[in-house]
Amino acid sequence: MSETNSLGSRVLLIGGAGYVGSHMLRNLLTCGITPIVFDNLSSGFRRFIPKGVPFVKGDLRQLADIRKVLKKFKIDCILHFASAIVVSESVSDPGRYYENNVLSFINLIQAMREADVQQMIFSSSAAVYAAPKKLPIAEDALLGPNTAYGHSKLMCEQILRDVAAAHKDFSFVVFRYFNVAGAYDQGGIGENHDPETHLIPLILKAALGEKKSVQVFGDDYPTVDGTCIRDFIHVDDVCDAHFLALKNLTKSARNQTFNLGNQKGFSVKQVIDAVKKVTGQDFKVQICPPRAGDNPKLIADFCKAKEILGWKPQRSLEKMIASAWAWEKNRKAGLLA
Repeated sequence: MSETNSLGSRVLLIGGAGYVGSHMLRNLLTCGITPIVFDNLSSGFRRFIPKGVPFVKGDLRQLADIRKVLKKFKIDCILHFASAIVVSESVSDPGRYYENNVLSFINLIQAMREADVQQMIFSSSAAVYAAPKKLPIAEDALLGPNTAYGHSKLMCEQILRDVAAAHKDFSFVVFRYFNVAGAYDQGGIGENHDPETHLIPLILKAALGEKKSVQVFGDDYPTVDGTCIRDFIHVDDVCDAHFLALKNLTKSARNQTFNLGNQKGFSVKQVIDAVKKVTGQDFKVQICPPRAGDNPKLIADFCKAKEILGWKPQRSLEKMIASAWAWEKNRKAGLLA
């Protein structure tokens, strides 16, 4: 591919029926780009893909599936959103995570090389970092995952670096997400994991009466109110970063790794209070023993994304909660796309 941006190119969204992938799909469509979606629908939803968008059901663990797609369509850039993501499950069943996240990634890289596809934007995670020695966490902070999920993401990052070193025509961008939340303003799609393990949707389900209580794991950490502090980022801010990377993949963003977060921390209690304020609902909060391995504070440094991509988060915690609340109410009422 020539040294131009990828906006006029054919884009393949892997995992485009899932949470972040389906939001990226909407953002691309809004910008006049119709990608191809590849998903095995194990955690994604066919209804999240609008009519008229080319969709291929397939599994990256089957090399033949991705080979067929790359043979049928002339793809210039792949946006990769497909991973198993439940951290606790990766501890109890690490083999599944290495098969789903790493073996499938190796298949994808092989198929890309065979089909001469030279660009990828990869969704990684803050789970690749070791316990931070200073905050906020920059991209050059010490790496040291403590779960199979984190290790699987770091392995994929290393594969990308090795491929780019071996093949000078190959370029990539890695995004390390912190805590993604929120939903598309126009409705119809949102966070819908099974099981759900993320904080904001769990709190919202309590606000809807679908959960008896919200569990808070530990309240004696060295923080403002004793609960853990985390960095939350709206899913549409994540998509904005991907769009900017897509424009600059062969230029300033080439072979770079970026954090995606707000560079602000909110404690678990602060998030609970914000949900109560936005929803107008009260619910029971249960204090539980701390979980092993939980760090008191995890906050992203996004200065590199600001400097190179011109990106910064635009949406507040309240905006994340309000958009996710609208999605959750529609989901419960059966008003889905």
